[in-house]
Amino acid sequence: MRRAERAVTDREKILQILDACHCCRVGFSDPDGAYIVPLSFAFVPGTPDRFYFHGAKEGRKASLIAKRPKVGFELDCAYELVAGQSGCKYSCRYQSIVGTGVIGEVQDLEEKKQALSALMRQYEPSRSFAFTDEQAQAVAVYRLDVAAMTGKQRQ
Repeated sequence: MRRAERAVTDREKILQILDACHCCRVGFSDPDGAYIVPLSFAFVPGTPDRFYFHGAKEGRKASLIAKRPKVGFELDCAYELVAGQSGCKYSCRYQSIVGTGVIGEVQDLEEKKQALSALMRQYEPSRSFAFTDEQAQAVAVYRLDVAAMTGKQRQ
């Protein structure tokens, strides 16, 4: 990272940033050019750290996941413009996480239901959600195993 003073290396701080984010952008390599998809997500810390996403079982995203599972991802939050005396003196405050990993479709029904519950917990932490087998089978659930992840912030 070029600006080492902005690096976030504390694991708890990285988890706080992830918790504050609302969208994870996943970037795929495609022969037609990079393809970036904004997704609702659940982050599950562990070894490896994992992100879960849901979506359709077919389409460009599903096809790329099957063909090119090595991806990049980005999340950001706490954006605030910092005005300056001239255009070149403007800046911004932010927190971000970037990384790489391998993504694939979850086949295990119990893992799918747990992932869907984790997704809902990310956006509705005060409620508990359970999913039936039929509900879980109706959607695709994708798991991104994190290979590398770094945090950055400017305050």
